[in-house]
Amino acid sequence: MTAEVTIRRRVQWMDTDAAGIWHHSTAIRWAEEAEAKLHRDLGIVYRTFGATPRVSVEFNYGVPLRFDDEVDVTLTVTALGETSITYEVLMDHDGETLASGRMVAVLIERTSGVKKPWPSDMRALLSPPEG
Repeated sequence: MTAEVTIRRRVQWMDTDAAGIWHHSTAIRWAEEAEAKLHRDLGIVYRTFGATPRVSVEFNYGVPLRFDDEVDVTLTVTALGETSITYEVLMDHDGETLASGRMVAVLIERTSGVKKPWPSDMRALLSPPEG
């Protein structure tokens, strides 16, 4: 089983820039929304919310989106380290890739901010398939 989720979003007026094209920050916000859904679906959202800060975010943008366009956002866990997690993100509209990216987060102790290993039960849920 792959730790993956797809959400559908529609470009809102507030998601666009002065040229009427979706703002680059919208992709990051939607990727984090997909991450929250994945963690919620896996039953770990209250254990990870506020405890998985980003350490790396990278997106490449292709075709621009405009107001009211629909987007499928797919987030997949591709690597799980001792304390880190790597997500690949793909955003498409009518089969055309709009943006693709990668986010890396680490699991921390909320009070101290110190990195900590993924507990075995969460590791089992989040681990990408071997291969």
